[in-house]
Amino acid sequence: MSLPTADELEQLQDIERQWAVKAMHHAETYFSLLGAIDGSKLKLTRIDNEIYADFIVTFGADFKIDVLDEAKDFKSPEMKEKWRNFINKYDGGKVTDYNFGSLLRIDASKDYSQDNTMFVTRMQFLTIEIARNKAGLNSVHIKPRSTN
Repeated sequence: MSLPTADELEQLQDIERQWAVKAMHHAETYFSLLGAIDGSKLKLTRIDNEIYADFIVTFGADFKIDVLDEAKDFKSPEMKEKWRNFINKYDGGKVTDYNFGSLLRIDASKDYSQDNTMFVTRMQFLTIEIARNKAGLNSVHIKPRSTN
């Protein structure tokens, strides 16, 4: 296999930038929704309940979703394998763009920021945020409506 040319590398950087912009736009849109709608009423996919039940069976009810530990919960060899097997169940159209990149907040009580964000697959984002919504952890972000 030959190494990419300088032009090809530049195109790869452009693609990476486009993915980053799309992921950031998705994060901003999602956080705006959390400010407007109680997360417990928010449906992220047509199969939220199935994903949530599968998450509990696969990872256990004691998986800490309020504040994530990227190294322990996602990057260890054991968890990488567990997540890969979990994610691959949703291939074949069950979840659109299940393996695309997404930004996930580490601490559910905080907004997206450089220190509170990690890059995950869309399926990991959906799984954690569905669980957070069901647990009521995203309710802290609801903005009060003005009475004017």
